[in-house]
Amino acid sequence: MKELFPAKHVSGFVFSLILTGVALLVYFMDMSFAVGMTILVITAFAQATLQLVVFMHAGESSDKRSIYISVIYGIIIAIATVLGTLLAMIWGYV
Repeated sequence: MKELFPAKHVSGFVFSLILTGVALLVYFMDMSFAVGMTILVITAFAQATLQLVVFMHAGESSDKRSIYISVIYGIIIAIATVLGTLLAMIWGYV
């Protein structure tokens, strides 16, 4: 029976709820902008890592290296897109 209970998924879900609760506390508590953003960035990256590993089964395949390279490539493209948008629309470089 122990093999049938998805303990990893349940603990991942509970940890996701805890991270969401921490992010909500940042909203409801009166803290400085820098502290709040630091906590939000840390919880966001922890949440994304948790989702990738636990729920999207990134660590369970035989070809882990290519999955993580694809994720890193996606992050690089996302950062380039955000920086390009900031350069063109806000900072005035065209």
